Amino acid sequence: MPVLHAAAALQLGHQFPLWSVAPFVIMLIGIAVLPLVAGRIWEYNHNKALLSLVLGAPVAIWTATLDSSAVVHAAGEYVAFIVLLGALFVISGGIVVRGTLAGTPGLNTVLLGIGAVLASIIGTTGASMLLVRPLLRANSVRWRKAHVFVFFIFIVANAGGLLTPMGDPPLFLGFLRGVPFTWTLRLWRPWLLANAVLLVLFYIVDSTIFRAEDLARPGDLDRIAVEHQVPISVAGKHNFLFLAGVMAVLLASGTLALPNAVQDAGIVLMIVLSWLTTPKSLRAENGFSWSPIVEVAALFAGIFATMIPALAILNARGGELHLQHPWHYFWASGALSSFLDNAPTYLTFASAASGAVGTDAADLGQLLHTERGATLLAAICMGSVFMGANTYIGNGPNFMVKAIAEQGGVRMPGFFGYIGYSAAILIPLFVVLTWVFLL
Repeated sequence: MPVLHAAAALQLGHQFPLWSVAPFVIMLIGIAVLPLVAGRIWEYNHNKALLSLVLGAPVAIWTATLDSSAVVHAAGEYVAFIVLLGALFVISGGIVVRGTLAGTPGLNTVLLGIGAVLASIIGTTGASMLLVRPLLRANSVRWRKAHVFVFFIFIVANAGGLLTPMGDPPLFLGFLRGVPFTWTLRLWRPWLLANAVLLVLFYIVDSTIFRAEDLARPGDLDRIAVEHQVPISVAGKHNFLFLAGVMAVLLASGTLALPNAVQDAGIVLMIVLSWLTTPKSLRAENGFSWSPIVEVAALFAGIFATMIPALAILNARGGELHLQHPWHYFWASGALSSFLDNAPTYLTFASAASGAVGTDAADLGQLLHTERGATLLAAICMGSVFMGANTYIGNGPNFMVKAIAEQGGVRMPGFFGYIGYSAAILIPLFVVLTWVFLL
């Protein structure tokens, strides 16, 4: 993987003026605001690509005149990022979970728990796409079920993905920048506490709502839910082999320091094999469409281009932010991850930590050479992954789950209604995580 030397990175950071981060800020604000104020225009992927082109191309050209290796490095990371997300999206789209479970509080909790584990294995995107439709079918007989999918976003689309680079895009970007594949496994304690608390809270909330609905409607809701069951079966199971293949490629790449091109080729091979060996009828049954991954590719092209100056400046001047303690980095990275995309937010604060510790942001593995650097990176991982659940726009799968749930007839809370859930449930949890692990 091409890497900027520390001296070159610092020099580039001092060459960019502070206003050079404006395209990056405009890009992220556009992603947050345009879906709300110009939804019909924003729904077309070519408009997203146009925004990326208008904001990203000038920055890429400008950067190339200063240091062409920075553009090459960003392009390589972008390709690897999209290839991995594409693999998880395509391969999981070939796995169909048929049948219907009883949407009781106990079974719902078990499904969310399974999703929390799968999120770190096949990614938050893969786990969300695999389980959201079975969860919809399981709860189809219930009247009140929006909370089920809010907690699904909390757990499966976000908090469950903390343990591996496959789990969440920020961690994969860290892997691309030198963090060992297995390093995030040491975060199993905050992962376990966060997901255990959320699962217990979900069971309490779902049980309360379930019993209230049982009293308010004719018949026994437990019996209705059980009678609604259809035996579970899984089609396209061979795609789990390709998911394992993706993980094997990443492990081999990290262990043997293989070139990015070799890593990308191995993952693309898994995509091709999945596509050729999975009947089209299975993907149709899953409602598979290329549109979501095209949207991600279009937007992240602009994000990766426009964030070059921001990352370089933070690497050169990170100490000026006066972030000192791990909990500072946890809440700062988490606050931005709540409203901006958590992948570039991770890189932004990892670059700031690199600047504060005195290492090269192009090789985040250098942070792990000191206890302070490793602690700061752990805090950034936790903030970026966990707090991506605070809003619908914090993490890519959030909106995907919301859209699929609404297509299934669920009345999901609006933008601010969802924030109400996160303020009541997630923020107190993050205070506990800070007290237990970061003080």
